[in-house]
Amino acid sequence: MKKMIEIFKKPIFLKLFLANFTSHMGSVIGLTAFMFYLLDRFSEQPMYASITEMMYSLPTLVVFFIVGVLADRMDRQKIAYHCDTVSAFLTLLLLGAIYIGWLPLIFTILFLRSGVQKFFFPAEQAILQGVLSKDDYSTAAGLNQMVMSLFMLLGNAVAIFVYWTAGIYGAIIVDFITFIISAILIKKCVINEEVRLPNGKHTWKDLNIASVTKDFKSGLMYILNHKLLLSLISGFVVFGVVNGGFSVIPIFILKYKLAPQTYEEYSILLGIAFGSGVLIGSVVSSMLTQKFRFHVLIVAGLVISGTFIIAASFAPTTWVFMMIVFLAALGLPLVNIAIGGWLPSIIDPKMMGRVQGWINPLMMLSQSITLGIIAMTFPNVVSVEMLYWVVGGCLIFVGALYTVILPKFMNEEEVKPAVLNG
Repeated sequence: MKKMIEIFKKPIFLKLFLANFTSHMGSVIGLTAFMFYLLDRFSEQPMYASITEMMYSLPTLVVFFIVGVLADRMDRQKIAYHCDTVSAFLTLLLLGAIYIGWLPLIFTILFLRSGVQKFFFPAEQAILQGVLSKDDYSTAAGLNQMVMSLFMLLGNAVAIFVYWTAGIYGAIIVDFITFIISAILIKKCVINEEVRLPNGKHTWKDLNIASVTKDFKSGLMYILNHKLLLSLISGFVVFGVVNGGFSVIPIFILKYKLAPQTYEEYSILLGIAFGSGVLIGSVVSSMLTQKFRFHVLIVAGLVISGTFIIAASFAPTTWVFMMIVFLAALGLPLVNIAIGGWLPSIIDPKMMGRVQGWINPLMMLSQSITLGIIAMTFPNVVSVEMLYWVVGGCLIFVGALYTVILPKFMNEEEVKPAVLNG
């Protein structure tokens, strides 16, 4: 607790922390409300809900080759700021598209807005790495996880409440306001030039096809030559499958099995159950990072969450289902906080953007493929229970994989950045 209080005394971290939270809120509140809007309007076509989630993940596959390069070559603070301002503008366009009611235009704007937002996280994470010490990395990861858990706790409730009281337009306006707040917070940060521009000043003229390709390749070679980092990133492909599946299957099991008539109300309670589990798990995980090695926490979290997700498919009632989801959520912070505290300590600050530029597309590719498969196969080919088996099984599989491979690479590179290639 003392370390958490101390890290909040750092003004740059506090502003970035709040900016990350509000920007994340802006990307999720309206999207969640829109998914409920589609489920209400097109009740017999659940594929639209899956497509909505795909509009959040697919853009990564379009911008992945340049996201990390920009975070390492251009001003990181300006990137984060303009991500928020452009997203706010696109949110206003989204209001008009929903008013017109043409789904292709709505999905296009959602796709563009999500594509812009993909540049935010690598830039923001790279700045955090530069303004914090290595001792603060796990504390910062724990704080981020706690806030995200609070958001999980209240996010669905806020989205549904706004949707019920102000309609889909009210939810989109909330998106717009949160993007503006995040942009203001980023703008007010006073960040040293060596953190904003760790590789020196570059102009857009420097970012030709040859230089972008070279930087993108150097990020890949850096990962391939860093066995511990490569081992960790290998699991992110499966995490994408989990993220894709879990973004829709809780709502599906409520609407199409457990509570068809009252799934919106129960989704609020489900958000509370899931968020409470993640919040409690975050507090416990933050303490455990001081006592156990990161790889032990990661494996434990994966196995706990995977086991209970599979068990959730057999829940006979809504209340039993929410109890099991709560238990599954307890294990997730062990994974997120351990990885969030581990990666910055083993990645060269000059390469942080390019490494993140590879992690995100790997996750989003598998996430998009998963959502696409769900859209085409549910409910005619696969049942909602089968989706839970796949998601839970993926987590257990990665846990088993990490148990075997991570200890082999627990050496000096765990605490010392790898040699920069290229």
